[in-house]
Amino acid sequence: MHFLLVYEVGAEYLERRAEFRDEHLALAWEAHARGELLLGGALAEPVDSALLLFQGDSAAAAQKFAAADPYVLHGLVRHWRVRPWITVVGTEVGAPVHPGL
Repeated sequence: MHFLLVYEVGAEYLERRAEFRDEHLALAWEAHARGELLLGGALAEPVDSALLLFQGDSAAAAQKFAAADPYVLHGLVRHWRVRPWITVVGTEVGAPVHPGL
């Protein structure tokens, strides 16, 4: 199953992220190495949100990531939430659905 960790970032995000970026990226690459985090990055134009795609049996890995993320801990992220994402098309799909089926 897939889960989206959705970050809403504050106005100071771009100015302050360099201060915490190495720690944030280390946390992200560790989650990726464990097979939990598939993709992650900020949305552009405007940079007001970020999305991280997790996989697993529950939302626990995504929630644990947010709770430990220096971007969250230092206030760069104003709000975060985890949403189940029912994927139906693609190579890593959780529940494939094909036309006519």
